[in-house]
Amino acid sequence: MATAALKGQFATKIIPKNASMSIVYIKSAQYSSDGRPNLAAYKRGTGGRSSFNGIVATVFGCTGFVGRYVCNKLGKIGTQMILPYRGDFYDAQRLKVAGDLGQVLFTPFDIRDEESIAKAVRYSNVVINLIGRDYETKNFKYMDVHVDGPRRIARICREMGVERFIHLSYLNAEENPTPLVLKKPSLYKISKYLGECAVREEFPTATILRASDIYGSEDRFIRSFASGWRIHGQLMPLYKNGLETVKQPVFVSDVAQGIVNAIRDLDTRCQVYQAVGPKRYLLADLVDWFYKLMRKDEKWGYMRYDMKYDPIFPLKVALVNMISPAYPFGNLHWESIEKEATTDKVEPGLPTLEDLGVNLTQIEDQAPWELKPFRAYQYYIDQIGEFAKPDPPKVYNC
Repeated sequence: MATAALKGQFATKIIPKNASMSIVYIKSAQYSSDGRPNLAAYKRGTGGRSSFNGIVATVFGCTGFVGRYVCNKLGKIGTQMILPYRGDFYDAQRLKVAGDLGQVLFTPFDIRDEESIAKAVRYSNVVINLIGRDYETKNFKYMDVHVDGPRRIARICREMGVERFIHLSYLNAEENPTPLVLKKPSLYKISKYLGECAVREEFPTATILRASDIYGSEDRFIRSFASGWRIHGQLMPLYKNGLETVKQPVFVSDVAQGIVNAIRDLDTRCQVYQAVGPKRYLLADLVDWFYKLMRKDEKWGYMRYDMKYDPIFPLKVALVNMISPAYPFGNLHWESIEKEATTDKVEPGLPTLEDLGVNLTQIEDQAPWELKPFRAYQYYIDQIGEFAKPDPPKVYNC
C-alpha cells in the first residue's frame, strides 16, 4: 500500500486502508471514495510552474530522450509528476528540478512487475508511455518492450481508472513491412505496430502519436550520422546512396509539446496523430548538409556512396555489435540502418502536430546548433564570417 507521504503528495485518489488493487475512481476527483473533499484535486495558482493544474501524470520512459523534454514541459505548467524508473535512481534524479518543490516524485518499477506499475499509476489521471528500444538486449526483446509492456501498462491503467493514456509509437510501423537492408521484415516496425494494436485493445480511448525520426540534443538521428562509427573515415555508405529515401524529421521539443497539448484537449481521445516535421528531404541531401555544417565537405574528403558496393561495411556492423558491452556504439546496428533507409509515409487523412496547435521547428534552424560539437578542427577559433554558411537541403515536394 502507499505510504502516508505518498498519500499527501498525490492525493488525487484516496485509497481506503484495507482496499484491494481494484480501485473505484471518482471522475470529478473532488471527493474521495469515503465522501471527504479531496483538496489536492482542485486547481491552484495562475498556471505556471508553482501552480497545480489538476493533472497528475505518470511518465513511463521519463529518463529517455523524449521523456526528459516531456517532463520539463509538464513541470512548467504545474503538473504533479510520478516518474517510474528502472535501475539506478541517480539516472532519474536529475528530473527532480523539472517541477516545483514536492511536485516530482519517483518510484521504482519493472515493466514485467504489475504491482510496481499499479503503484506508479494509482494516483494519476494521465499516463504517458514513452518506453521504447531501438535495439534488442539479452533481457529485453522488441516484443517485450513494444508490445507486452504497453499492453500491461494500458490494462492496469484502465483497471485503476486512469482518464487519459498517451502512447508514443513509430510513423512507419507496419504489420508486414518490406525489407530494405535486412533479409527479413523489421521486427522493430512490426513490434511498434502490434504495440499500437495492444494499447487500443486495452485502453480504447488512448491517444497515439506516430513519430518520424526525432532529432535534438543527444538524439539517435543526427548524431548517428555524425558518429565516427557510422562513417568509414571520410566515406559515408547509405542505402541506395540515399537517393531513394525521403525523410521528414521532427524536433523533439515539438513532439513533447504535442503530447502536452493532447493531454489538455479531451477531443484528442481515440485519435492517432502523426508527429512529423514541416518539410520532407532526400536523405542524401540531408546527410550532405550535415557534413557541410560540420565543415567536412568534399574538400575535407567526404564522399557518399551506395552501401551495397561496400563488402567491409557489414563486417564493421557485426564487429561493433560483437564488442559493444550493452548498446551498439554509434547506434550502428542493422535495425537502425533499416529504419534509416525507410521513407517516411504520411497518411493524408490523419492529423499532425499542427492540429494539436504546435508551431513546428525548422531543421535548418536547429541542426547547426546540434552539429556544432562535431565540427572538424574544433580547436580552431574562427572569425565571424570566415566560413560560409552552407545552403540548406532542398525540400522534396513529391
